[in-house]
Amino acid sequence: MKILKFGGTSVGSAARIKGLLDIVNPSERQIVVLSAVSGTTNALVEIGQAFLNGKKDDANQLIKTHKDKYNALIKELFSTEEGLKKGQELIDSHFNHIASLSNDIFTPTEEKIILAQGELLSTTLWHFHLTEIGVPSVLLPALDFMKIDEDNEPVVEYISEKISAILADYPSNNLFITQGYICRNSFGEIDNLRRGGSDYTASLIGAAVRADEVQIWTDIDGMHNNDPRVVTNTKPIANLSFDEAAELAYFGAKILHPQSVFPAQKYNVPVRLLNTMDPQAKGTLISKNGGEKGSIRAIAAKDGITAIHIHSTRMLLAYGFLRKVFEIFERYKTPIDMITTSEVAVSLSIDDTSNLLEIIKEVESFGKVGVDEGQTIVCVVGDFGANTHGYAARVLDAVKHLPVRMISYGGSDYNVSILLDSKHKTEALRSLHNRLF
Repeated sequence: MKILKFGGTSVGSAARIKGLLDIVNPSERQIVVLSAVSGTTNALVEIGQAFLNGKKDDANQLIKTHKDKYNALIKELFSTEEGLKKGQELIDSHFNHIASLSNDIFTPTEEKIILAQGELLSTTLWHFHLTEIGVPSVLLPALDFMKIDEDNEPVVEYISEKISAILADYPSNNLFITQGYICRNSFGEIDNLRRGGSDYTASLIGAAVRADEVQIWTDIDGMHNNDPRVVTNTKPIANLSFDEAAELAYFGAKILHPQSVFPAQKYNVPVRLLNTMDPQAKGTLISKNGGEKGSIRAIAAKDGITAIHIHSTRMLLAYGFLRKVFEIFERYKTPIDMITTSEVAVSLSIDDTSNLLEIIKEVESFGKVGVDEGQTIVCVVGDFGANTHGYAARVLDAVKHLPVRMISYGGSDYNVSILLDSKHKTEALRSLHNRLF
């Protein structure tokens, strides 16, 4: 069985929704994971924020505007009166449900219910379209099997047990459709895997059913060796190892959700990145032995980074100091991206600043604290194992003309990372590209 995930741009119009059958083969057993129609999640976020801020009239206007877009979409998608009627009833039901949430006390729970509507709409509309043209399909509600625990981590054993039981009820069916991104939390409430989580859904399902392959279909032909938006002459990478892909995804390669590699890696399920707009392109295959040994593979950048520098003479010859610092970040559930240390100082970076003031207040009990906002991590991924030599020097030589805030090397066999002010990001990416490729 294969798992095929299609992003928002791949279902961004009636023509593209119809065009999914150019890629999906109904005669092969597969599960298709769909994101919300392009632009929908952003619109739902706006609606939720309007409700949260008590701006009911603004929210209702946003609901009407976005519903009108779906009304136009179904007129192109369905060719029969019955199909159009079913589509209209579906849209009315979902948008009436969204509007009704303004009658309750609006909390993050209601907000997540609103955010779930995009995937519920896209999957059901495609299912209705397939029914209209006589292609058998089964709609699998992700809320029946996709679950996260109290730490917001997916419960793979639960997912595997539930989805396997559901699939067993349809032994003669080949084409299954489900929603990406959405799930239930440990309380049974509607929740989500955060933005970009449809990739994660596909990988989790792939791991749960021990799929032959997970395919992530987007609007670019695989993982490129640099950011094609700011660097010219980038190239797609034919093969990557799971570890290399995980580093690139975490450090800014937008084509893949950062968490989506790990479930596939654990159960050794290959992941293939493909282009909906150019299905014949080879794309990128991520697998256990996919990486090319002794080479630099790609460059990625992660924006929105804040650096925190702690200077304390209490560190000198002391043990347990770093543990106490890390416990503060753990208490506020704030991950650390990079860290460098000296005898009397430690610098680290974070991308979640929601509890920054509270963290700084506690860290100041250890010593002098400095904060640099508006930073970017530039990550160079490749084979940096103990037996390789010269690559780190080439990376640093490429950015020697730029003011580098931090350097991380040796923590992983797969990356060298540097931290610098975001205004130097483009120059760093281009300089590294010219020097390394």
